[in-house]
Amino acid sequence: MSLEIDFSTKVFENKKREYNEYDEIALTIRQDIIKSLVLAKSGHPGGPLGITDVMSVLFYGGVMKYDSKNPEWLGRDRFVLSAGHMAPVQYSILARAGYFPTDELKTLRKYGSRLQGHPGLDVHLPGIETSSGSLGQGVSIAVGMAMSDFIIDKNDRKIFCVTGDGELQEGASWEAAMAAGSHKLSNFCWIVDNNDCQIDGRVKDILSVYPLKAKFESFNFDVIEIDGHDYKQIQAAFDRFEKNHRNNGLPTCIIAKTYMGEGVSFMKDEYKWHGNPPNEEQAETALSELI
Repeated sequence: MSLEIDFSTKVFENKKREYNEYDEIALTIRQDIIKSLVLAKSGHPGGPLGITDVMSVLFYGGVMKYDSKNPEWLGRDRFVLSAGHMAPVQYSILARAGYFPTDELKTLRKYGSRLQGHPGLDVHLPGIETSSGSLGQGVSIAVGMAMSDFIIDKNDRKIFCVTGDGELQEGASWEAAMAAGSHKLSNFCWIVDNNDCQIDGRVKDILSVYPLKAKFESFNFDVIEIDGHDYKQIQAAFDRFEKNHRNNGLPTCIIAKTYMGEGVSFMKDEYKWHGNPPNEEQAETALSELI
């Protein structure tokens, strides 16, 4: 490979931040995504680039409780990436939180790597709470986690889960929604990456899942629609979830309106970048924009 790829050792602290502090973080994560995918020569750039801003606030804005040096800490909140194909963003987020060395991002999708194409418990990667990727199943597992914490153990842990909007075409997603709403799981935060793109085209054209807000409200969720690239709106949504949790209110659904491929001009809002990694020339162009 003629394109020189290097990963810095930068690690980001999990704390309350000024909104402009997220710019550097998001750029670093997006650079990691492009770099790891061009090395892998396979994988999904569009969704990971689009959800980066939300993930940056979630992990580095003091929203989640975790200890990267003690990943099994019982008091931790838990995160499930139900849309497992978006793994490159989760791997970068975990590496930059200090769960494992950032240089390991070079191994994405390589034989013997812990950074599989979808998150897997079998490789014992710190920070991964469950195997995911079969769409609709991760969110069902996450709701089960929330039920265990809220109903049985009655502890203070919060459960966060990201699904794609195309994933909501899976019936299991709505069974999970029914369970969360029925049990009033105020500790559960469902984040929908609403970019209206899936591998074959627009979600609304392939099999429409709209109107999302009305559907989740009918399942007894507090629904918050936000611009998924506006840090102020993202933080406010997580603050509202925290209030719901403290007051034993309803489960929360954050519908984050995002653009697939955000940050890279030729990928932005183009569904064809759902599962096509950049070649060297494209990666070089993308990285030149992510500065």
